[in-house]
Amino acid sequence: MSPRLPTYFVSHGGGPWPWMKDQFGAAYAELEASLVDIKRQVGVRPKAVLVVTSHWEADRFLVSSGTSPGMIYDYGGFPPHTYAIRYPAPGEPRLAARVAQLLEGAGLAAGLDAERGFDHGTFSMLAPVYPEADMPVVQLSIRRDYDPATHLAAGRALAPLRDEGILIIGSGLSFHNLRQFGQAGALSSRAFDGWLQHVLLALPPVEREQALLRWDAAPAARQAHPREDHLVPLWVALGAAEQERAACVYHEEAFFGALTVSSFRFGQVAS
Repeated sequence: MSPRLPTYFVSHGGGPWPWMKDQFGAAYAELEASLVDIKRQVGVRPKAVLVVTSHWEADRFLVSSGTSPGMIYDYGGFPPHTYAIRYPAPGEPRLAARVAQLLEGAGLAAGLDAERGFDHGTFSMLAPVYPEADMPVVQLSIRRDYDPATHLAAGRALAPLRDEGILIIGSGLSFHNLRQFGQAGALSSRAFDGWLQHVLLALPPVEREQALLRWDAAPAARQAHPREDHLVPLWVALGAAEQERAACVYHEEAFFGALTVSSFRFGQVAS
């Protein structure tokens, strides 16, 4: 029997950063180290990774089901070589079908998309974790209504996967206001991150969930997330481990020079 795997919400950084170290220098060093450490924390080789990506929105939950997903370069203004990146991880159609089955079984409409490729919320985040690109990967969309209760319910429905050797990672960003990247977002990112740390790490499960259902009442909530697409994967990751403790696995107060950003793990690890 597979050990129960933790779930993660990770701040995935900007664009194709792992392929731009010459341009960025050490700007992503802390984030990269935290992503690399996920493999150590998990302790075993998962059977596959399910990525809940903030870069895929649909009216219902969709699951990538192709055997050899292509690439989606969903960014602009980057060097030419970043539009030729390949992250050739295999898909896993049987897992995709299982994900859709679990969601449908919980009363949540779901479907399969055999054509969906890897977006940068998936391939940029996974490159440091599994650089060999040999880990099967399935992507799950978020619903474009961004409803917290629905996405928490999706996480609950997917919780059995943790006992089946599937690593669930929600890929977003704890601060995502592109107009305030840099010094302009320093105060709002710090205020929102402080609230998020308190809610996830200090509150008991029931209160934690209630606070997240009312996330937009948090300090600087709409300054941190004018659109909450990059926060939504957090709810799925938490829903899949809603009674378990959280840990902050990445925290930086100078991201892009001034921003406070974090990543979190839910559930226990082997070491």
